[in-house]
Amino acid sequence: MSGFSASAFAAGTLSPAQSNLKPMEILDHHVNVVINNGFVQTEVIQTFSNPNPAAAEAIYAFPLPKSASLSEMSITIGEETIHGEVLAKQDVDKIYEEEKQSGRQAGKASKQGYERFEFRVAKVEPGANNIVRFVYFQTLDIDTGIGRYHYPLEEGGTEDPAAASFWMRNEKVKNAFSVHVTLKSAWPVADIRAPGYEKYAKTDQKDEHNYEMTLSRADASLNEDFVFYYRLADNLPGRVELIPYRANEKEPGTFMMVVTPGVDLKPLNNGKDFVFVLDLSGSMSGKMTSLIEGVGRSLKKLNPQDRFRIITFSDRADEITRGFVRVTPENVEKYTKAVARLRSSGSTNLYDGLKLGLKGLDADRATSMVLLTDAVTNTGIVDPKRFQKLVAKHDLRFFGFLLGNSANWPLMQVITEASGGFYKSVSNGDDIMGQVMLASDKLKHEAMHHFTLDVDGVGAVELTDVPKKLFYGQQLVVLGRYTKPGTAKLKMKARITGRDEVYETQAVFPKIAKDHPELERIWALSKIDKLTVEKQLGVTPAKEATNAIRDLGLQYQLVTDETSMIVLSDESFKQRNIDRKNQRRLKREYAAQQRRASRPAPNYRVDKKKRAFKFRAPRSGGGALNPLAVLLGAGALVSVFGATRPRKRK
Repeated sequence: MSGFSASAFAAGTLSPAQSNLKPMEILDHHVNVVINNGFVQTEVIQTFSNPNPAAAEAIYAFPLPKSASLSEMSITIGEETIHGEVLAKQDVDKIYEEEKQSGRQAGKASKQGYERFEFRVAKVEPGANNIVRFVYFQTLDIDTGIGRYHYPLEEGGTEDPAAASFWMRNEKVKNAFSVHVTLKSAWPVADIRAPGYEKYAKTDQKDEHNYEMTLSRADASLNEDFVFYYRLADNLPGRVELIPYRANEKEPGTFMMVVTPGVDLKPLNNGKDFVFVLDLSGSMSGKMTSLIEGVGRSLKKLNPQDRFRIITFSDRADEITRGFVRVTPENVEKYTKAVARLRSSGSTNLYDGLKLGLKGLDADRATSMVLLTDAVTNTGIVDPKRFQKLVAKHDLRFFGFLLGNSANWPLMQVITEASGGFYKSVSNGDDIMGQVMLASDKLKHEAMHHFTLDVDGVGAVELTDVPKKLFYGQQLVVLGRYTKPGTAKLKMKARITGRDEVYETQAVFPKIAKDHPELERIWALSKIDKLTVEKQLGVTPAKEATNAIRDLGLQYQLVTDETSMIVLSDESFKQRNIDRKNQRRLKREYAAQQRRASRPAPNYRVDKKKRAFKFRAPRSGGGALNPLAVLLGAGALVSVFGATRPRKRK
């Protein structure tokens, strides 16, 4: 491992490509976020100044939010603004170098693995404002009544020795850092929160469906994430919602279906086993305080009939508990102190940690495994196929906390899909104890096993996969296409503690629906994510997956591992005879965004007449936090919407 503390360096900064030049000055950094029924648009605008005597090429890095669809990049130098189009990666590299060598302004956006977007600007002029703007879209689901939006800035903390030079940049904002969040929800919102930013934030509640939050800081550093929570009101129903898009009758439509099951999952009252698997590798150095606090508090709130084990791993795996131990006051105190003494070092042998954690499980007791890691495995077995085979052999409840902005989500996705489990991405900017608590009820209640979803009657195709298990409070988001508008029959089946349950309703898929054209990009990105995992596992041949990822990127104008975005003047695009596909797509998206901005958030529930679920949604009806009904610590959910441990700021 390298000897620097990666978490000391920030993303979201612009650095000269030539190491002998002075760092660029960040004049302003503005973020505009619109959350509309869980559909999110993020616009980032940064203004830079070049303190060097001549124009210089610069690199701008930004941590890659999972499932974020980068739709737009522009560069403004003085009075001129140039825009981007997505082409094959090798074509973009060639064009960018040609434009740079000719002295013309150009830029490009590329994807660097699962870790980050990288933006290059060919000429950052001295003595003038240089503005880089980009926009991305994503969906947010609701977990146990809580919505969470995450804007990443903090460096992820990997063990890559080259990361030190990459992240050493000027992270200080000279004038202002600001965030403006607009929240629209068809369902009543009880509260909103931005932990750590309370003293800077101003909140305007227009009504129970519309909130705005604005924060501004002078002389800020881009070294901490921004996390925004919103909590839905009590007594909301279990429901099915459908958000469609279909531009015309000649093309297939795209849809996002959101299923929020009602509460017919009963508490598990028998004794349960818990296996905590903790990553102690060097890349976890900035996350150890949260890890220790979360596990320590969890142990103190287990039930007397429960048992637990604690596994750690870095270069190799070890077990602190030496087998399952009973939950007694003496054992809880002993192992809470043992966890508090843990320190990070070494590399990441995740496979050995999982393998040891899966040994000695009792088939007669319900077992839950909680994995806390960044999954940046670099020692021992690293082949995703081996992880899949290892985990698939065991019947247990698996939950992963994926820590940090450079975490290896493709590998964690392989593990969770093989186990039928789920995972959460967690930032150091989160109330991590609150995030642990939000997972708690899932482990304490029955789960829906062998879950299936059928959409019949509208030619539904290319749906995203549904999980093998659906847990208490877990919302299901399904993306897909439809070819025959009309009324669809929706049927969901699940097995709950040996009994088979069927949930049925109907939904109308419209002939024309133009309010959410961005859904096409998000659906395509979900296909790309799936192909990425299938390529890793060898399910789809590498060449076939590579070509499919490239083609989807080109068709829907997405930056992928096989495509990049080239930013040129209108004249250069014309000279090179480059089709302006993204320009046309953006025109449709702008028009839809303007329509949505002028209207209240629509209610997309489709099961009002024929209800899919007879019960309310979890957490006292769809969003209220119930701190007495948690597995890992009564009262700890206060850390999400109550008092929070102070965090130091620069």
